[in-house]
Amino acid sequence: MADSYNKKEKEKKRLKKAKLKKERREQRKIEKEEQGPKSFEDMIMYVDEDGNLTPEPPDPTKKKKEIKVEDIILGAAPVGDRNEDPIHKGKVKFFNSEKGFGFIIDDATNDSVFVHINNLSEEITENDKVTFEVEMGPKGLNAVNVNKV
Repeated sequence: MADSYNKKEKEKKRLKKAKLKKERREQRKIEKEEQGPKSFEDMIMYVDEDGNLTPEPPDPTKKKKEIKVEDIILGAAPVGDRNEDPIHKGKVKFFNSEKGFGFIIDDATNDSVFVHINNLSEEITENDKVTFEVEMGPKGLNAVNVNKV
């Protein structure tokens, strides 16, 4: 007997839920009819001079901004001054000759730059003053053409 009571309760809940869903659907339908159909002109949006969407068409009497071709930058923006000296000065922070790598502290930026033994012109040790060039490696900056001062 307990099963039949439980089944009846579940059926009542299901019917109540279906009834509420139907009422909400009818309410949305009535609200949509009250608003009236949207015309095509109501749905059109325009782009202003700043790239924002607006419902008003642009003013033809308003002067348009002039953009020079030279001002357009495609790709990434340039970083820093490209005319800087490619040769950096620094101090060897750490160098392990057995493993063949180390790090140099750049005097100008205080950045740590990786150096490999293949990029040395002569043997270096810790605290040596060196000059070097920097190139981007797979894991960051690498020192190349390293020379003792």
